[in-house]
Amino acid sequence: MEYNTTRSKLNISEYGRNIQKMIEHTMSIEDKEKRNQLAKAIIAVMGQLNPHLRDVTDFKHKLWDHLFIMSDFKLDVDSPYPIPSAESLKTKPQKLNYPYNHILFKYYGKNIELIIKKVIDIPEGPEHDFAIETIANHLKKSYLKWNRDSVTDEVIAEHLSNLSNGKLILKKEVVLINAPALIQNNKKKKFIKHVNPSNFSNNKPKKNI
Repeated sequence: MEYNTTRSKLNISEYGRNIQKMIEHTMSIEDKEKRNQLAKAIIAVMGQLNPHLRDVTDFKHKLWDHLFIMSDFKLDVDSPYPIPSAESLKTKPQKLNYPYNHILFKYYGKNIELIIKKVIDIPEGPEHDFAIETIANHLKKSYLKWNRDSVTDEVIAEHLSNLSNGKLILKKEVVLINAPALIQNNKKKKFIKHVNPSNFSNNKPKKNI
């Protein structure tokens, strides 16, 4: 009886022990021509065992790479593709540089800061004032999702000033949309979003025959 502790290591366990034994048998053959024939037969079996690889670009190339990996890079056969090296598997991928953007108020998000930068460039006038009021109402609506007790127009005006480095000032005579209306509007949007019209398409009353 064989135990796993006495067997050779499976470098790629998805192909199973039988494929590993076929590769080891091929490595023991001295005739290189016969090794090449057996290697192609093994590749065909590997493709049948993993049909999902057919959707991968150059799946044949990947199968040949797996063949050499499972042989611990000791199989001497002619490959139609460049033979990988053991060192290439040990090479660590380059570290990704994630953007670490500082967001002043996380509950407003990053996009609103980008919008504010665009509005700063709008010349003074009705369009500029309308943009400021629109942004302020959006800030208030977003803030109400997190705090429904102390959301005043003064707080929103202060946040808007901080986000724009004092370049966008909400005029004192401007009255923002009241909190109950914004909360009710948020509830309506959530309800509409979760209602699927298809659920009601088959529930029409049947006519009496």
